[in-house]
Amino acid sequence: MATGTYILRDDLHLATPPPHPSEAPVVSNNPLATVPQPPTIGARLSPIILSPRPYSRHRLYRTTTASSARSIPPSIREDAQTQWSDGKLGAYTNGTAVLSQHHAPSFGEGNPSLAVVNGKESKDPSKRRKPKTNIIKSSSSFVSRVITHEALQKRLQEHAADGLFVFANVNRAFEWLDFSSSTQKSDHLTKILFTKAHALCHDINPITKSPTHIDIIMGFNYADIIWYEPISQKYTRINKNGIINPHPVTDIAWLPGSENLFLASHMDGTLIVYDKEKEDAVFIPEDATSNSDAHPEKPINGSTSVDRSSALHVKKSVSSRNQKTNPVAVWKVSNQKLNAFALSPDGVHLAVASEDGSLRLINYLQESVLDLYTSYYGGLACVAWSPDGRYVVTGGQDDLVSIWSLADRALVARCQGHNSWVTAVAFDPWRCDERNYRFGSVGEDCRLLLWDFAVGMLHRPKAASVRHQGQRGSVSSSAFPGGAGGLSRRESNMLTSTVTNTTTASAANRLRSTSSATATDGEEQGVDGDIVVHAVEPRARTAMLPPVMAKKVDEHPLAWLGFEEDCILTACLNGE
Repeated sequence: MATGTYILRDDLHLATPPPHPSEAPVVSNNPLATVPQPPTIGARLSPIILSPRPYSRHRLYRTTTASSARSIPPSIREDAQTQWSDGKLGAYTNGTAVLSQHHAPSFGEGNPSLAVVNGKESKDPSKRRKPKTNIIKSSSSFVSRVITHEALQKRLQEHAADGLFVFANVNRAFEWLDFSSSTQKSDHLTKILFTKAHALCHDINPITKSPTHIDIIMGFNYADIIWYEPISQKYTRINKNGIINPHPVTDIAWLPGSENLFLASHMDGTLIVYDKEKEDAVFIPEDATSNSDAHPEKPINGSTSVDRSSALHVKKSVSSRNQKTNPVAVWKVSNQKLNAFALSPDGVHLAVASEDGSLRLINYLQESVLDLYTSYYGGLACVAWSPDGRYVVTGGQDDLVSIWSLADRALVARCQGHNSWVTAVAFDPWRCDERNYRFGSVGEDCRLLLWDFAVGMLHRPKAASVRHQGQRGSVSSSAFPGGAGGLSRRESNMLTSTVTNTTTASAANRLRSTSSATATDGEEQGVDGDIVVHAVEPRARTAMLPPVMAKKVDEHPLAWLGFEEDCILTACLNGE
């Protein structure tokens, strides 16, 4: 373990609201019971700074404190000449990396139907729209109570431009906190109590945020989605009573560069793109874009590729001309629950972690799956992209944190250190550059682990020097929705029987499609071909990475992790 000191600065408890009186009491809280319980997620936070801090060079070697400098192993320290891959420096906002890179097309670009809201073109595109209903005066049975700070307007006026706001969902409650206050951090500015619904996830739009406007979307266990603007205290319900999809919302996020569109994952394995300003309508799948029906699964004849239509069932395409109402696009990804997803910094790729143990890398602009990976054991619970978009980190029920390379299309390393399920992973953008990466993970073992890795420091075990044919591999039948069916053990072994010989060590340890094309830096394989299904990598052939720090944070299981420039934020299942 590396030396260094992490001091507890604040310990806040967000009071978890009790069940609403109208809710039926839980008769038996038997952990072995097979009766499904209402889904809950604990506490999830979203830090936000309305006026971003001035840019500073964030590098591993440029840490300012003595303790943090000692915490970096000398083997991964880089010299001061390290630059980004494109020779330009990136910018960071609230822990989110915004890299200087090529312009990616926006989602649905080229479809004029998406430029029309509710069948009418906007008179003033620059005017910021707000939800319709005042949440304080609302008579809806969905909202139980709204508690606002008695000096809310005064607190907002006194709030520093670079001060930190935090929004948190804790079971039936959604809270707005001011973390820039030294004495009133636990005093909520606004607290919303919902009647029966539990908020499972939320996200803040970085494009529209300003001192006078904040767009927030929340997903609930009753399938409802709320678009909420906290300064005006107005809201709008989307997917009301599950009219589009009746299953709980497990994760939600605004699409990069969009003011209106956001993506939500539902517990039935479906990804849906909504428009916050469109009305809802009963969803009927468009047969013309149902790929799994139009293109049956292709036979697997010793190839490492599988027909993409079997891995992504497009029930409604973003290119559809029928865009007067929600949804904008619907994709059936899995037959099991989708636990989490993450959008890449370049705004092109989507990483999806699911209960069936699959990690799917999707080009969501083209509505196609590129790669499908499988966990060592059990389901995947969380996923995160590196700030430069080169790596994806996942955690789940195998107690491991896995690092996947987008360019090499391979598992880079497994990180062993947790004693229970991993519930959240996140990169620290202030301590990452193009060669050195710092990320953290938390789990149900109540511990926070920090990890450092560099491109040149990872070496596969000697057993991985030669890959043998017929290695063990498995693919769950739930990995292919829309009736595509599962793969037998013989078929899954055949997926790994063809390997492309290359000269680099990294390429020698990845599975390619049967295409003769060779991947190069910045080149994307599989866009016009088939999805590559990767078999499970045995431990003997995978590099193992130890943590640089392990710390027990609380007595309760941890549920969320986030990094700020001067601190690390964690949240427990009980709201602490």
